Amino acid sequence: MPLRNIIIIGSGPAGLTAAIYAARANLLPLIIQGLEPGGQLTLATLVENYPGFADGINGSALMGEMRKQAERFGAEIVPDSVVRVSLASSPFKVSTDKQEYDARSLIIASGASAALLGLESEKKLLGRGVSICATCDAAFFKNKNVIVVGGGDSAMEDALFLTRFASQVTVIHRRDKLRASKILQERAFSNKKIDFAWNSVVDDIFDAEKGRVTGVRIRNVKTGALTDTLCNGVFVAIGHKPNTEIFRGQLDMDEKGYIKTSGGTATSVPGVFAAGDVQDPKYRQAITAAGLGCMAALDAQRYLESTDLKKG
Repeated sequence: MPLRNIIIIGSGPAGLTAAIYAARANLLPLIIQGLEPGGQLTLATLVENYPGFADGINGSALMGEMRKQAERFGAEIVPDSVVRVSLASSPFKVSTDKQEYDARSLIIASGASAALLGLESEKKLLGRGVSICATCDAAFFKNKNVIVVGGGDSAMEDALFLTRFASQVTVIHRRDKLRASKILQERAFSNKKIDFAWNSVVDDIFDAEKGRVTGVRIRNVKTGALTDTLCNGVFVAIGHKPNTEIFRGQLDMDEKGYIKTSGGTATSVPGVFAAGDVQDPKYRQAITAAGLGCMAALDAQRYLESTDLKKG
């Protein structure tokens, strides 16, 4: 296989934006699209906070347009997943189930996966009332009753944000106290729109047959009692896991597995860059991921130019 200038791992907003910039710089990037082509944004039925679409756009359609734009400029996309990388020396080796590639530089945009409840109804209603992003979807629930599942900082931040739109927010937590920071707990407890269901979990979400959320079944983990509650939306906020396992031991990461970057998108290995949710535990938005993808492509381009100058 020929030596690649840039290999991009992941095909979400970060990966495809990086590909657009790298392709326009005539670097002929190769994108390995991964297990979730288009990333988490493809779960969104309507995206209203991505600039340039006054009436919003379907998440899958947005990622499809990004893909076509990258391909138009010469990016190559392969429907495969990376199973192993070797970053010990350049060129870097990237192995998939089908092929091994060599690259002068690497952009990691493999994203993060939201932890879900594991319910069949949750899968069917994802993007139809079940959400993993309050910032993205809260506006759809104006004057509605919603559920937030979780007890950490993310759950309290989501609950507080949702009170700007929803008429009532119920936090369901499997323990009898929150894990969130004290200041967020105080804000949540003092907000009249937020109430709590303690020692409880969501057993089922209604109504998959109708194609929209109409309520939930709550189970008390101590008594086993079941309660059906009407609601219009369920926001799952029990954490995210960055898709970085194959890079463990080769790149510096934080305690949760997010890749550490400095000076833009540079990782601890020269020539390897990271962009999007794989290194961003804070914002996790399509637009910030796209911006980081742009940065990673420019950083990779400058790295390649600098190595060419050294060779010359």
